[in-house]
Amino acid sequence: MKGLIDPDLLFPADEGTRRLARDFYAEVRGLPIVSPHGHTEPRWYALDEPFPDPAQLLIVPDHYVFRMLFSQGVKLEELGVPTLDGSPVETNGRAIWRLFCERYHLFRGTPTRLWFDYTLSNLFGIDELPSAENADRLYDDIAACLDKPDYRPRALYERFNIEVISTTDGALDDLRWHAKIRESGWKGRVVPAYRPDSVVDPDFAGFSANLDRLGEITGADTGTWKGYLDAHRARRAYFKQFGATSTDHGHATADTANLSEAAAMALFDKVRAGKADADDSRLFRAQMLTEMAKMSVDDGLVLQIHPGSFRNHSPSMLAKFGRDKGFDIPTRTDYVTAMKPLLDAVGLEPELTVILFTLDETSYARELAPLAGVYPALRLGPAWWFHDSPEGMRRFREMTTETAGFYNTVGFNDDTRAFPSIPARHDIARRVDCAFLARLVAEHRLREDEACELAGDLACGLAKKAYRL
Repeated sequence: MKGLIDPDLLFPADEGTRRLARDFYAEVRGLPIVSPHGHTEPRWYALDEPFPDPAQLLIVPDHYVFRMLFSQGVKLEELGVPTLDGSPVETNGRAIWRLFCERYHLFRGTPTRLWFDYTLSNLFGIDELPSAENADRLYDDIAACLDKPDYRPRALYERFNIEVISTTDGALDDLRWHAKIRESGWKGRVVPAYRPDSVVDPDFAGFSANLDRLGEITGADTGTWKGYLDAHRARRAYFKQFGATSTDHGHATADTANLSEAAAMALFDKVRAGKADADDSRLFRAQMLTEMAKMSVDDGLVLQIHPGSFRNHSPSMLAKFGRDKGFDIPTRTDYVTAMKPLLDAVGLEPELTVILFTLDETSYARELAPLAGVYPALRLGPAWWFHDSPEGMRRFREMTTETAGFYNTVGFNDDTRAFPSIPARHDIARRVDCAFLARLVAEHRLREDEACELAGDLACGLAKKAYRL
């Protein structure tokens, strides 16, 4: 056993099948990481400054960590999570780290535990589980590492063997950090993804002002439907200048619509005037998914749809801490009916790629796999968010492969804000896929040479192809 990670982690218990999994894994463990969708900060790579203390790097920004601790009675203020009104929170990184270490047992059996064990062992050379007794010593060890040049963002990017990583950037972002990366001459490939939620969702805070700003930076008249669409086209083109290959949409549902020009104009006028009710807002979001798909046919950007999250479930926590603070909860999601207007319009376009994600696992075999198994434009994103776990990944393969196959999926993406966890997440995905392939070979459903080829495709080949990287 190396550190906290056993060499046979997540491989089958049966020795024969385990041997196959080991062989496949040996072929892919050293392949580069392709990270086509995530939430790391482009500023990190642009400035290449040392990361802050261990707590600010590993605890404070990671909602997987602080939501578990909050569920067990630890206040977010105690964990240093900033408040919207600037009211005091803990700023002593050592105190935050101690709270975490004292409660490390809470993460037993979770993917967070696997990611953290991997990070501690492989990145910082720590071979013991965090605890109240060793918290200060581990903090000092990690802090000493973070002071070294080879723990800065660009050095870690190279150490992690990342070939390309995509950030997620709002439609109004000026992409100055991406520009600075380009100007620096550094060879690392960091590309943006166009996330227009703030200017397509009438319920988004500041929506009207956001449309005004969209008009200002594009020179388009966002007071009209035509000008509004032109503004999106301009921003998409701007993002493409910095290497963007995808757009991303975090809608509450997968609803799409394909209104007539006159109906769409009337709906936009109502939304723009601030007179839209809840049904109007839902319809507008639905229409905009189809509009974005049509634009993707023209400009080649891959469309990602991440529906099914009841975001900011607690209004009091939203008011105090803002968005993305662990209170996003999965909901039931329809795809067959919801996606039909978009698919009727562009689903047969061979040059279009729409990647569907879900937080509703019941839709895998019933809806998503059959849809992706026939529509040329559709691909299935990997097990996402709450299901980004060994069990979730296994269920995804078991429930989608027999109908959609492997090649209507897009491999793996880590979808993380926690930069140090990226190699852990990719390694776990590779282990789970190799174990699944080994089972198929052991059951004589797949040849070994086919499984070995598939292991490479699932590790990075399918992601590069689907995301056009």
